[in-house]
Amino acid sequence: MTHLSQRKQTKYLHEGDYVAEVEIELIDSDTSWSPTMSLETAYKLDNIREALRNGDLSTAAKYATIYEMKKVAI
Repeated sequence: MTHLSQRKQTKYLHEGDYVAEVEIELIDSDTSWSPTMSLETAYKLDNIREALRNGDLSTAAKYATIYEMKKVAI
């Protein structure tokens, strides 16, 4: 019998001047060496990346917290 457990993890996606902070669920299995994510989660991450790439911050913000990166002049 395969034992599955799920755990939440924060993932950061960087696209252009933006960073998205999104919480995902990872699936741990006693038959796999590393955790996996569901196909739904993978699509969600792809959608966030695409929205950031296109400058569609309102769509990306539906799924993640969005930060703008700024260069620091020293």
